[in-house]
Amino acid sequence: MIIGINGNEANVTQRVGSNQYAFQLLKQLKIFKKPQFVVYLKKPPVSDMPKESSNWRYQVFGPGRLWTQLALPLKLWHDRNKLDVFFTPGHYGPRFCPVPSVVCILDLAFLKYPQSFRPQDLTQLKSWTKYSVKQAQKIIAISQATKKDIVSHYGAAQTKIKVIYPGLIELKKGEDTTVKVLKKYRFKPPYLLYIGTLQPRKNLTRLIQAFASIPPNLSTCGRSPGGRQISKSLVIVGKKGWMYKSIFDQVKQLKLEKQVIFTGYLSDQELVWVCRQAEVLINPSLYEGFGFPVLGAMAQGTLVLVSRSSSLPEIVGQAGLYIDQPDSVESIKKGIIKALSLSSGQKASLIKQAKQRAKTFTWQKTAKQTLEILTETGGKK
Repeated sequence: MIIGINGNEANVTQRVGSNQYAFQLLKQLKIFKKPQFVVYLKKPPVSDMPKESSNWRYQVFGPGRLWTQLALPLKLWHDRNKLDVFFTPGHYGPRFCPVPSVVCILDLAFLKYPQSFRPQDLTQLKSWTKYSVKQAQKIIAISQATKKDIVSHYGAAQTKIKVIYPGLIELKKGEDTTVKVLKKYRFKPPYLLYIGTLQPRKNLTRLIQAFASIPPNLSTCGRSPGGRQISKSLVIVGKKGWMYKSIFDQVKQLKLEKQVIFTGYLSDQELVWVCRQAEVLINPSLYEGFGFPVLGAMAQGTLVLVSRSSSLPEIVGQAGLYIDQPDSVESIKKGIIKALSLSSGQKASLIKQAKQRAKTFTWQKTAKQTLEILTETGGKK
C-alpha cells in the first residue's frame, strides 16, 4: 500500500496547534515499516522533518501559490495509479482528489467564534472545511466535541467520523533555567498561569477580571517563610492572536500592569520551569478542539482548572478542577478560589491523577489508529 500525505502543515520551523499535531503524527507514522509513504510538499523539508528512507520519501513541487487548489490536484492526478489513499492532517483537503481521501478536522472554532479570526482566514476556513468534510471518505476528529460539531454543522454521518485523540507533546528538558527566567521576567512563584494564544475565544478578559477580584489573602497559597504576604500575579504565556488588543486594554483599565505579566513565546525549557512553579494552570476558554497546553501542564505536575466546555473535560476527566460557567466572571473567580483553597493532600491527589492520565495520551496510539483508518480507506489491509 502507498499512502500520500500533505505534509505542509508540519513543514514549518515554529509549530503551534495544528502544526504540532501534523508534525508529531508524521514522526510516528514514519516509524512503521509498512506501508510506503509519499509526503507532498511545496517547499523542501525543514531540518527536523522525518528523514527519507526506503518507506518514506518526499515530493517537492510548485508553484507555491495556489498549491493546494491547483498544483496538488494535478500531481495527484498524475500519481493516481500509484496511490491507494491520500491523507490531509488538517482542514485543507485538495480541491480535487482522484484517490480515496482522509482529512483531520481539529475544531470548528471559526464557526462558533468567527470574531476570533481574520476575515480572509474565516472565509477560507468556512469554504474549505465544508468541502473537505463533504469530499473525504473518512474524517478524523481529535475529540468527541469536535465530532459532535461536525455532525451538527455539516450533517456528516457519524459512521464517517473517527475520534482519534492526539498525544502528549513532550517538552524538552534542558539546563536549569530558573535564574534566566527570573532575570528575563518580573515574576516569582507562586503565581497563576495561562498558556495559549491571546484571542477572544480564549476568554482572557474574563480571566483577568476574575483575577482582579480575588481577595488578597486568597491570591496565593499563603505567606512566605518569613511571614511576608506574597504579591499575587497572573502569568500569561503565548503569542498574540487576532484581536488581542482588548486583553491588554483590560489590564490597563484595571491597573494590573504589575500583577499581570505577558511573556510571549517561551522555549520548551522555560515552559517546563514556568509550569512546575505555577500554583495552578487556568484555561477558561470558551471553546477548544483539544487543549495541548492543558495536557502538557498535567504531565508536568501542575494543578489544572479548566472550562467545563467543548473538549476540555475529555482531556482532564476527574484529574482537575472545573469552571462551570466560563462566560461568567464570578464562576471563574469561584474556580480560582477553590483551586487556591485546596489542602496539600487534595492538591497532591489531583496532580497524581493528572500525571497518570496524561500518560494515556500517546502519539504512538494516535499514529496506530490513524494508520488503521488510512489502510481501511485505501481498501487494503
